[in-house]
Amino acid sequence: MPLEDVIKTIKIENVVASTSITSKIDLEDVSRRIEGAEYNKKRFPGAIYRLKKPKLAVLVFGSGKIVCTGAKKITDVKIGVTKIFEKLEEIGVSTEGQSDLVLHNIVSSADLGCEINLDAVAMGLGFENIEYEPEQFPGLVYRIAEPKSVVLLFGSGKMIITGCKSPEDSKVVVDRIVNDLDELGLL
Repeated sequence: MPLEDVIKTIKIENVVASTSITSKIDLEDVSRRIEGAEYNKKRFPGAIYRLKKPKLAVLVFGSGKIVCTGAKKITDVKIGVTKIFEKLEEIGVSTEGQSDLVLHNIVSSADLGCEINLDAVAMGLGFENIEYEPEQFPGLVYRIAEPKSVVLLFGSGKMIITGCKSPEDSKVVVDRIVNDLDELGLL
């Protein structure tokens, strides 16, 4: 499959981002007063606010730190954070001193469109940045230095890309994988 076609298969599966406010947050109050928020300090140290549209979870911590996870788009993260800020303001929590939204991890999937011989990939790429133990895990783990990311490559040609900070990083990683495999004659 040509590189352009492989890039078209990239799909964001999860975006993790965070922000914070300067106010301390009473999580018991959040769980009581914000519909859809739950807090059980024995199970998790933060309140969990789940949204149905877009489908994601916002984790709210007493320190004022807020983490958004489960989003499929960066714009959905912004919607989730905006909604929790609105809900916090409604119950009297000041959202002043908001820090910039920081993208921590974008998990994407992609498909090479063909089966791959993982034994040949491991031998061809060398074991410096590769972990491949098929008896323990069916995929090959390929660590890429720039952009810093980890790719799980499966014999089916499907891959999971983690650690990227932007959708563009995912494209760079896919480009690198396709070029590396093409140079080895494995595509």
